[in-house]
Formats: sequence, C-alpha cells, structure tokens
Amino acid sequence: MRRNVLITGASSGLGRGMAREFAARGCSLALCARRLELLEELREELAAQHPDVRIHIRRLDVNEHAAVFRAFRELDAELGGLDRVVVNAGIGKGQPVGAGYFHANRETVETNFVAALAQCEAAMELFRKRNAGHLVVISSVAAVRGLPGNMTAYSASKAALATLAEGIRADVYGTPIRISTIFPGYIRTQMNERAGRMPFMIGVERGSRLLVEAMEREPARAYVPFWPWRPLSLLLRLLPDGWLARAVS
Repeated sequence: MRRNVLITGASSGLGRGMAREFAARGCSLALCARRLELLEELREELAAQHPDVRIHIRRLDVNEHAAVFRAFRELDAELGGLDRVVVNAGIGKGQPVGAGYFHANRETVETNFVAALAQCEAAMELFRKRNAGHLVVISSVAAVRGLPGNMTAYSASKAALATLAEGIRADVYGTPIRISTIFPGYIRTQMNERAGRMPFMIGVERGSRLLVEAMEREPARAYVPFWPWRPLSLLLRLLPDGWLARAVS
C-alpha cells in the first residue's frame, strides 16, 4: 500500500479533491501549493474528519525549481518516506499562437512541463535511492492531439508531460518503481468553470474519486473516466484537421 502521498497543486480543484480521497483511505499527506491559506483550511478540514491522518503542508510555487527539490526532500523526511508523488500542479492560460499572448503560452508551457520536469526529477531522486515509489503525472485528454485556439499551448505541454513520463517509465522498467500517466477528461474545476458547456463533463468530487481509484491500480496509462474518453482519444487521433477544428470550436 502507498501510504505517504505528496500532491502538488493541492489547494483547489483536482488536487484538493484528491487530497480528500486519499485522506479518506487513511493515507498520510504532503500537500503543496502557492496559496498557503487554502492549504491550512484544507488541513483543518481533513484533520477534523480523519484525526489519525498525518497532514503536512508547504507553500510551493512549482516554477521555483530549487524550492521544489527542497520541499520534496523535507516532506519525504517528515513523513518517513514518500510512497507516491502526484505531479498535479498546472494552469491553462493559453491563447491562439501568434495572437499576441506569447507570455500566456510561455507561462502555460513552463508551469505544465518545465515545472513538472522539476517535480519528476525531485520525486525520482527519492525513489531511485530506495528503489521504490510511485510517480503519477496528471496529463490530459488534450495531450492526445494538437488542439487549436486557446488549447494549443496547453495540449502541447500536456503531451510533452506524457512523453516525459513514458521515457521515465522505460528507464526504470523492471524495477519496483512505478510510473503512471493519467489522462483526465472534462472535470469541472476553477480552471475551466468559465468555459461554458463542455461535453461529458463530470463534477470534481466524482472526478477526484475516479482519479484516485485509477492511481491505486498503478497503470502505465489511464483515461479518467474510461468511458467515453478512451474511445474518444482514439477518434481524436484520426480526425482530419478540418473536422478537428470544428469539433473543438
């Protein structure tokens, strides 16, 4: 059993939801996010509901790469060894390429991929030393295909993250270390609450539960929920560019 779990981006959305799910399963938690006050609120909530669960928090901006390594090492020591690290922190500020919003696209890619690389490096440093652990990266169904409009930089960053995890998984093949790439579908969070109607949308509570259930199986890859996103991911790869543009517009 993976009992000591670190989650980045834990102050809201899926990170907050997954923290609740893991706490309900009796896991000790290391929760990281930029907004410390929200982490403190979450810690109080979880401590009241699950008094036997240990909960450690850190203010962490994942774009401060040295701080990522420092926080992971400290939390690993405080919990007596991390069993699972969930690379979840991410943003979706992208705009159409060439529309004058390079700063937004750059921030999206830096947070979703470069900062995720720092988190993977910090986690794997710990796991390689003890030859054990479970690294989970939260990608997206948007990683399946390069998407137009506001999704271009976001889908590229999540595809890069999925490819990174695939390489790490091959690198530790045959060892006790497990690497899982999770591809969530449309789950209603603060990140997409202004996106209006989106097909097959599910709530954050159900989405978080399904994500944790998928992680507990420790698959190489998982689409959450499996239906309809696994079949749709295959369809997305085959759609002609013109159909794709209309489908996501």
